[in-house]
Formats: sequence, C-alpha cells, structure tokens
Amino acid sequence: MNPLEGKVAIVTGASRGIGRATAERLAREGASVVVNYSKSAAEAFDVVEAIIRRGSTARAIAADIAQGDEVARLFRETVETFARLDILVANAGQALFKPFAEITREEFERIHAVNVMGTFFCLQEALRHMRHGGRIVCVSTIGTELNLPGGSAYFATKAALEQLCRTLAKEVAPRGITVNVVSPGFVETRMLSDAFADESPSARDQVVAMTPLGRLGRPQDIANAIAFLVGAGAEWITRQNLAVDGGIISR
Repeated sequence: MNPLEGKVAIVTGASRGIGRATAERLAREGASVVVNYSKSAAEAFDVVEAIIRRGSTARAIAADIAQGDEVARLFRETVETFARLDILVANAGQALFKPFAEITREEFERIHAVNVMGTFFCLQEALRHMRHGGRIVCVSTIGTELNLPGGSAYFATKAALEQLCRTLAKEVAPRGITVNVVSPGFVETRMLSDAFADESPSARDQVVAMTPLGRLGRPQDIANAIAFLVGAGAEWITRQNLAVDGGIISR
C-alpha cells in the first residue's frame, strides 16, 4: 500500500516548478491531488494528465489565492469531489526583487495579497475542512535569513507566513494536525531564472559556490522534503522550518 493511499491533498501553485514536483510526488505516494493554478491552465492540465498516466488521481482547479471567495471555492470543490481533505501544501506565491526605495505601493500590496493574505485564506479554509491528523506545509524561502539586497518585500511576506505557521501549529495540535514550513534555497525554477535575468553571467556560479553541496536545487529536492513532512513518519514533527538548501544556512 502506498504511504498516502486514501489521502486527499491540495497543492497551490502546482502548475510548474516546486508545486508541480510536489503534486506529482504526492500522487506517486498514493494521494488524490488537486492541482491548483491561477492562470497557467494548459500547464496545470498537463500536470493532471501526467499524474493520471501513472495511474493516480488528480483534478485541476483554478483559483487566485489572493481572492478569499476563490479560495473558499477551491476547498469546497475539493471536498465535493473527493469527500475529504487531509493535506494542504501552500506553495503558491509571487516574488519581487527590487531595491527597497524603488518598490511601488502597488507592487508591495500585490505581493502581500498573494503571499500573506493568500496563505491566510488557504490556512483558514483548510481548518474548516481538514480531518483530524491532517498535514499542512507552507513553502517559504531561506531569504528570510539570508536577507539579500533587493528581496525586502518578498522576504517580509515569507517571514509573515512563517509566523502564521508557528502560531497555528500550537492552536491545531489538539486536532492532531501538524503545521510545518519548508524553506527552499536556490532552486532551478522560473522564479530563479527571472531573478538571475538582470544579473551578471557569473551570478549563477556565485550561488553555486556558496552552496556547500555544490549545485542548485531541483524542484524534486523540495518535493521530497514535503512528502516526508506530510507522511506518517512525521506525525510528531510540527512548528518546524526545514531549510532545503544544500547547506547554505543552519539553525
């Protein structure tokens, strides 16, 4: 029997990158997976097709997590389809790398709406529908500790996410629900490529050089950590922030 057989998982922002790798990994573990997306419909349905081809169950549901009513619909449709909810991986997010003085109010409000309010909406809806013994994992970044120039607004939103999880974990512990954070390092995703776009050609090499394990991460590296935290073997792990970064930071 697969470790997550009979479980139902929502993965937000699952059309590509870390979200896609996570959705596919949880499906391989036996979970029925809801592939959430906002705009990338073709990519999301490609994820669903890939999961179904391997003999697992998945459904794509569009929802902008910055909109509370859309998040409520996402969770409602999940439960209507699969009759339960066991796992939430709050992965959807938006990045912004820009000098502090140049960040506009509109940019700051948008990234806050997605990364903080969006996560808040997802966490609240999860608590309304999740069964006893559920699992919640939110995706942050090691940037909240590295504090690299240009990332102030982005890192601030992720720091808020981390605090939501630390407090929530205590509140839901009586229900047997665990709440953890995974903080990726530098991972080969479109977000990282966009961040490197305005940098010198040597920027990538510099990032690899500062990583003790000597390479950039892969989406699967993060998915593996998430799969562990939502599995039975992690039932006594909660309120933790796991850095999956090749050894860049230590706690």
